[in-house]
Amino acid sequence: MNILFLSNHLNTGGITSYLLSLGAGLKGRGNRIFVASSGGDKEERFLQQGIVLIKVPLRTKSEASPKVVFSLFRLLPLIKKEKIDIIHANTRVTQALAFWLYKFSGAPYVSTCHGFFKPRMHRKLFPFWGKIVIAISDSVHQHLVDDFRLKPEKARVIYNGIDIDKFGVRSLELGVMSEAKKRFGLKNGPVIGIIARLSDVKGHIYLIRAFKDVLKDKPDAQLFIVGEGKTHDELFGLAKELNIKDSVYFIPTVANTQEALLAMDIFVMPSLQEGLGLALMEAMASGLAVVASDIGGLRNLIRDHQNGILVEPMDVKGLAKAMLELLNDAAKRKNYGETARKFILDNFSQEKMVKETLDLYQECLNA
Repeated sequence: MNILFLSNHLNTGGITSYLLSLGAGLKGRGNRIFVASSGGDKEERFLQQGIVLIKVPLRTKSEASPKVVFSLFRLLPLIKKEKIDIIHANTRVTQALAFWLYKFSGAPYVSTCHGFFKPRMHRKLFPFWGKIVIAISDSVHQHLVDDFRLKPEKARVIYNGIDIDKFGVRSLELGVMSEAKKRFGLKNGPVIGIIARLSDVKGHIYLIRAFKDVLKDKPDAQLFIVGEGKTHDELFGLAKELNIKDSVYFIPTVANTQEALLAMDIFVMPSLQEGLGLALMEAMASGLAVVASDIGGLRNLIRDHQNGILVEPMDVKGLAKAMLELLNDAAKRKNYGETARKFILDNFSQEKMVKETLDLYQECLNA
């Protein structure tokens, strides 16, 4: 099968990770994979998997942008030349592009909904969903049905899957963790970590406030924030205002998330909204004990006090309590981490995602 993925860019983020994992898995099954985007810092990772990249000017947030028209005329000859069987869109802009590609070429398209959309009128009048919409979690599926009146059978839940072999069994040897911490300029005290773009919706502000309470009980604790985004200055200013900036470490995105995860004792995701939570899945796959908000797709990942701890969103006191519960109990951290890894292996593997997506493609082609 010849498959064309569409994405605005290939910079670090959930959609890029999804496309890399799905694309590599599909390629491994003998399919030809093409990715059309405006490019980004993860291009080399796609090329290493034998995936063909096509540059198109999709760095826009508007589906009415002239860039969509330029991309349309750039891709139409490729669809014919490479005999593309199916197109797979991943953002609102690329859904619109996929619609016009389908109209002019006849190649059917599907789309993946990676999160939650505001139910604006133009989305309802011009849905551009494709033959079938992939929802990455049960809560995203419900959102599509409730807010956009999508027929339940037109939206299918296919959970994001990760290559768990990339996240080896976590080594708890002090020497190994100490070296990992040293690489990022951290000290040897316990490390609470998060990997996420710096955005209001990720809830960093509540994590920093909760961390101040953690320091009262664990003065040598450190908060390790990995990511870039528009709230960086605000978050840095908050750490300074709370007089805890010497214990809070900000670093931009990392090339290898496994190395950052190895430096952490626990992983926290205090999001206010989350489609599924790929970074949380990777932390669980690496055997880390985790704390997360009791919202959306995160409920699909964590069984409270079995493979992690769920906390009400924006609950600073509850977040601090959960972090201290894990930091004060090494046996519980180990047990939750091992249970979390097995849960990801059983339910969110790359192989499962690839098989279910291929079956969906075939269903569209047969129809």
